[in-house]
Amino acid sequence: MTEISITLYLLPFIFLILPKADAFYLPGSYMHTYSQAEAIFAKVNSLTSIETELPFSYYSLPFCRPPDGIKKSAENLGELLMGDQIDNSPYRFRVNINESLYLCTTEPLTAADVKLLNERSRDLYQVNMMLDNLPVMRFTEQNGQFIQWTGYPIGYAPTGTDQYFVINHLRFKIFVHEYEGSNVEIITTGEEGLAVISETDKKKMSGYQIVGFEVTPCSFKRDPGYLSKLSMYEKIDPVYCPVEIGRSQPIKENERISFTYAVEFVKSDIKWPSRWDVYLKMNGAKIHWLSIMNSVMVILFLASIVFVIFLRTVRRDLAKYEELDKEAQAQMAEELSGWKLVVGDVFREPDHSKLLCVMVGDGVQILGMAVVTIVFAALGFMSPASRGMLLTGMIILYLFLGIAAGYVGVRLWRTIKGGSDGWRSVAWCISCFFPGISFLILTCLNFILWGSKSTGALPISLFFTLFALWFCISVPLTLVGGLLGTRADPIDYPVRTNQIPREIPERKYPSWLLVFGAGTLPFGTLFIELFFILTSIWLGRFYYVFGFLLVVLLLLVTVCAEVSVVLTYMHLCVEDWRWWWKSFFASGSVALYVFLYSVNYLVFDLRSLSGPVSAILYLGYSLIMALAILLATGTVGFLVSFTFVHYLFSSVKID
Repeated sequence: MTEISITLYLLPFIFLILPKADAFYLPGSYMHTYSQAEAIFAKVNSLTSIETELPFSYYSLPFCRPPDGIKKSAENLGELLMGDQIDNSPYRFRVNINESLYLCTTEPLTAADVKLLNERSRDLYQVNMMLDNLPVMRFTEQNGQFIQWTGYPIGYAPTGTDQYFVINHLRFKIFVHEYEGSNVEIITTGEEGLAVISETDKKKMSGYQIVGFEVTPCSFKRDPGYLSKLSMYEKIDPVYCPVEIGRSQPIKENERISFTYAVEFVKSDIKWPSRWDVYLKMNGAKIHWLSIMNSVMVILFLASIVFVIFLRTVRRDLAKYEELDKEAQAQMAEELSGWKLVVGDVFREPDHSKLLCVMVGDGVQILGMAVVTIVFAALGFMSPASRGMLLTGMIILYLFLGIAAGYVGVRLWRTIKGGSDGWRSVAWCISCFFPGISFLILTCLNFILWGSKSTGALPISLFFTLFALWFCISVPLTLVGGLLGTRADPIDYPVRTNQIPREIPERKYPSWLLVFGAGTLPFGTLFIELFFILTSIWLGRFYYVFGFLLVVLLLLVTVCAEVSVVLTYMHLCVEDWRWWWKSFFASGSVALYVFLYSVNYLVFDLRSLSGPVSAILYLGYSLIMALAILLATGTVGFLVSFTFVHYLFSSVKID
């Protein structure tokens, strides 16, 4: 026995003799406690707007800078792709000390500064500040209801005037929970890694935890001549927001803006594991359930049709056919109708078979990535406290699922061709098809972002990193999967294919019309959740109902499978043996409706989105999303239809 095996063998007994301890699991971050009067500094993320969707650096505007200079925080791959740029800020708080402090006074504003501040204020740009990894929150009252927002505006213009005023005074309210550090065992995962806190460490961690971070922004004009004589963090007289328009700080040329802030610490009973609840609380749970019930009804309706096809039509015909002797079978073969007539053509090689194998392989890769990501997110492993981890996890999963894509695509190629010739070309195309199209679209969008000097533009170093991940991980794994596909047994067809293809009877209406119309049923199970997802992405809302999303994904896969089987059977019954591509697009056509819905969302729900640049960015990202949905749902429909056709004709014994 090796040392490792002995340790693994003894591990259960070690846990049995350990003392009992209470525990809770904290996904995505590490708990921090602070002592009395300990200094904490807030951080700032990129400035964002729901009107332009172009993020910009916080320090692109004339704001106060930290005395020790600007320092960027380490960012993961997902944060970089989302355009996040997290920097330190001069806003300092001392635990449990309420105070009003002076920050700085700017130099006289130039014409360029005034123009930029007015533009950012007009476009509703928000400052995204964080303290102990919690985004700052503010509340506004509209029609007697309080609306929750993250971040605060740069400036504003009162109704009926063109004069903009800058937000230069912030009143912070920080909620703290006193942590005793006893009788609790904490196991955490996150950016800081895995940690088990011992009794000794728990005593050290006794102190205060930050469980809430709110701000009330306002504009207040002060005497810059007096304040400029003060040093940063000197105490000043408090200001109570909001203030009258006449006392607000206008954005004008040669004006000097003084920035100040006040902080109030409030004791709270909210415990640290529950501090994100207020951010993740989403309205509309009833709508989610109604959408799911609607989808279940659609599934039951389609399942009943599939049930009738299998148990009444197919099995009845096969049972009657098997009861006949050979002479009667030969005589009956002349009188056959429907799907039995295409027995010699149903497995004929489809047009563009290589492209079909490539798209099915990529669909397996995307579908696997989506399922695993949503399952882990639904179980709580994708915490919003770890920014960018969801996108980073999706990319890593996609890279390593290249082996599954290569295996499925090449094995399907062998089945269609009857041999392995050309499998390397198929595997290469699988590894380059979807990523290549996505890179092409992202590159075009990136040039637009570069031209706008937005932090959303990917740096050239990140482009090389993505290319390295693509060609050093995804491509080799896809080729390995293709090699495994060549060594796997091809799927044998249950019937032989005739040399001369059978003529397909003319139809009164194009068969593709029915195929594309079938996409409305899967879209019906998806569009409610799609609305919440688009709102989360483009309107800056948190989306954390992954349990609903997992249920919707399972319903979507089920509906796609049933729709494709029904459509395939209908085509075979009218002697149309070209079912390969039609089964793919019968379920994959849902992507067309997703893209059209995205356009509808742009026109009617994102009416505030300004400028052609923002619209092009939105449509570009929507196109990538629609392509991914096409490949994933089309693959589900094709693979289920292939299994159905193989099972159907494996019961037919005819020469």
